[in-house]
Amino acid sequence: MAPAHSAVFVDLDRTLLRGASGPVLQGALMAEGVLTPGRGVPGDFLLYAFYERFGETTPFIALARAAARVMRGRSAEETRRAGKAATAQLIDLVQPYALEVLAEHRRAGRRLVLATTTPIDLIDALAVALGFDAVVATKYEIVDGLYTGRLDGGFVWGAGKRAAVRRWASEQDVDLAASHAYSDSLFDVPLLNLIGHPHPLNADPRLAAVALARRWPLEYWDRAPGVPSILGLEPYHLLRPFVRAESFPYARFDIAGVDHVPTSGPVLLASNHRSYFDVAALAIVAARIGRPVRFMGKQELFDAPVIGRIARALGGIPVDREAHSGAPMREAAAALRAGEVVLVLPQGTIPRGEAFFDPVLKGKTGVARLAAETGAAVLPVGLWGTEQVWPRSSSIPNMTTVLRPPMITVRVGAPVPMGEEDAVADTQAIMAAIVDLLPDEARVKHKPTADELSRTRPKQ
Repeated sequence: MAPAHSAVFVDLDRTLLRGASGPVLQGALMAEGVLTPGRGVPGDFLLYAFYERFGETTPFIALARAAARVMRGRSAEETRRAGKAATAQLIDLVQPYALEVLAEHRRAGRRLVLATTTPIDLIDALAVALGFDAVVATKYEIVDGLYTGRLDGGFVWGAGKRAAVRRWASEQDVDLAASHAYSDSLFDVPLLNLIGHPHPLNADPRLAAVALARRWPLEYWDRAPGVPSILGLEPYHLLRPFVRAESFPYARFDIAGVDHVPTSGPVLLASNHRSYFDVAALAIVAARIGRPVRFMGKQELFDAPVIGRIARALGGIPVDREAHSGAPMREAAAALRAGEVVLVLPQGTIPRGEAFFDPVLKGKTGVARLAAETGAAVLPVGLWGTEQVWPRSSSIPNMTTVLRPPMITVRVGAPVPMGEEDAVADTQAIMAAIVDLLPDEARVKHKPTADELSRTRPKQ
């Protein structure tokens, strides 16, 4: 007997999507002529607004049940056309990290199933567009191409959704104990209990309480893994007011070009690396951008007891160079596909010795490969002077320069044109763009003194 397959069952509203699909679908039904303005379910606007914030309620589900009667005598084909017309708008509502998580399940060999109360005729086109293998959803009875006002089968909600998933799994030879289910709603606890791997996602307060009692981890698809949120605010937003030049009185900052960073869409910031104090300078840049900035950093930073947890909460991506794992690149690519900003230091580490003074910067190809994979814009960042505050030879920054603080210059450049076919050539273009942002002295060959060389090496 062949082994059973496994599947991933995904709820639609407030799970796969950021909010409710109802307003979008209702607009499409009106545009298609299936519904006329003012002929919808009374009070739906207020119910949707409440749902967006607090999740499913009994009145909201009563609204969904009533929809079958509202659709009596209306064309099933026109309804399907409305569903297709709404697809692009619904795709815009998909949670930023949803498709990346589902792609991981796909790579693991699991079938993707959209399991929703929403009528299948309205949502099937979206499922096809997103690459789902099947849909378990409410069906309206159809006679002669028109809806009768009755259901064809049960109402796919609560225990009804559990029963529908169980039937589908039996027909498809799917092992539910090896399967996964994602939902935001307390009313999907019957389904979550049925599945071997339950995932409360963007859980409403009641489901969150159940998850806490049953030790189910709470998950989110609107931000990077490990990043908490309070009322929609990440640690980035809470720390941003305190990350400013005035927080470092022992240094002065000359920062320009931040307006090159777009307000939305995937962005790679590629910076040179001169000092441990680069972190402070780049943090000020990130604060001025106004968007959360994920960053790739050495594993040692994330292993630190306190700083490591803060770094992860800010969306940091640890890189263990000795492990030679592709996980950091996959995590960075996921963030970029979710439309985020990712900061990378292509040099990998602070150059030592003569290399520190080389006017030609050399970098690894990771940034170029990420850009080619995700289509993200690459913006160069030129840092200069941070080594005057915290050279590699010192274990702490020099905070005695309050009266005569050294000048730190930071320049963010315009996107680097790249061919996206030759990672080596694109990396050279990125590094050259960074050099172009540095002061003139950075482009002049310099013969360092013994003292200057010693400051580029870790303290013994």
